[in-house]
This record gives sequence, C-alpha cells and structure tokens, in this order.
Amino acid sequence: MTGVTTTDLWHHYGRARAAQDHTVPDSFHWAWDQQAGPGPEVLGDLTGRTVADLGAGAARHAAHLAVHHAPTRIDAVDASPAQHGMATTLYADLAPRLRFVHADAVAHLRAHPSAYDVLYSHFGAVDFTDPRELLPAAANALRPGGRLVFSTLAHYLSGKPAQPDVTAAEVPAKTPEGESATMHRWVLQEHVWTHLLNQAGLTDIHTEDLPAAKGPRPATTLLITARHLTT
Repeated sequence: MTGVTTTDLWHHYGRARAAQDHTVPDSFHWAWDQQAGPGPEVLGDLTGRTVADLGAGAARHAAHLAVHHAPTRIDAVDASPAQHGMATTLYADLAPRLRFVHADAVAHLRAHPSAYDVLYSHFGAVDFTDPRELLPAAANALRPGGRLVFSTLAHYLSGKPAQPDVTAAEVPAKTPEGESATMHRWVLQEHVWTHLLNQAGLTDIHTEDLPAAKGPRPATTLLITARHLTT
C-alpha cells in the first residue's frame, strides 16, 4: 500500500500472515470484513487484459487474478519496500503474468499513459493517496473504455461519518522500529468521490454500499466503479 512519507509505515502489515500462509487465495471479497458480498467478478472479464493493483500489499489479490482470471499481465504496484519484498517472496513463481512494481502509484500511473485496461484498489492506494493526484493519474493510465474499481471505507472505523470534503485524517501507524507514527487516510462521502472522479475525466460511475457484518471493528464498504471513455 502507498504511504505518505519516506518512512516505510507498512513494514509490519501482513508480516505474521506471510510467514505462515504462502497460498494463492481461491477468491476475495470487496467488503472490509471479507465475509461475503461481490468478489473478483466486479472487475469484469480479465482475459487478455492488462491490469494493475494499486497498493497491492502482499499481492494476494493480484496473485488470485493472475492464476484464476487469465489476464495478459497484472502489475502489483506498491511503494512500500517491505510489502514489495513480501509479495515477491510469496509469488515470484507467478511471473511474468504477475509483475511486481516497487513504485509510488501516482508516479507509476503518470509514467504509463494508456497502459491499462483495468485498475483497482482494494483498500489500497486510493485510500492512502491524495485523490486529487491519484484519480487523474489513473485516468491517464487507462485505455479508452478502461475501468477503475476500488473499495474504500464508507465511514471511519470508529463509526464517525466520512468527510464531506477532500480532507485526510491522521491514522495510527508504526515505523519499522516499532515507534508510533501517523499516515493520511482519505475517508470521503460518496458524493465527494463522485465529484473527484468526474473532475478526473472518469464517467459511468456506480457506487454500492456493502453493509458491515458483525465482528471487531465493523465497517460499511463503499464500492465504486468508473470508466475512462475518452477516445
């Protein structure tokens, strides 16, 4: 996932699971709790498509798509050295269909105009990057008719409502040394996302609330899809 400083604030994320679980997931869900709801089918038919996972983390979702959905290539993009290294260790054998890209999502997208058929973020780079930079970069990197799909929090994990404007919250994180730190997270209301997507040149926007299941830190998910229709 993409952080907002040069310190790798994702160093510890997913490390315990990666030490024990090297499997390629059979599927995944877009909902925060991963219990139910829509899965990879939201991305459409990926056969022969070029895809990027923005803020891929350990690349478990990208690995699933590479194995089960036959894209030409899927790029697992992540700015975190630790996450990039973890993904490479877990799934290097899936190359060249799965490619590991150690890069800031915005910089990567800007450097690859019209390169992708599908971009997606599963509580990834879209959550942790200024959308006024990321969404135009995504539009730039999509081919005509290309799709952007992302899941994000519909409200804060505390239950506090999402922001009514483009405001980031400071959320807790840890440095590689275990010291307390913070990073930015954008938790925005649906109409704010829609406005930002339109501004970026993305249209055919659809939103869906995926209700929270019972459990620790329940949260409703906002699932958004949009297209780049410029020819």
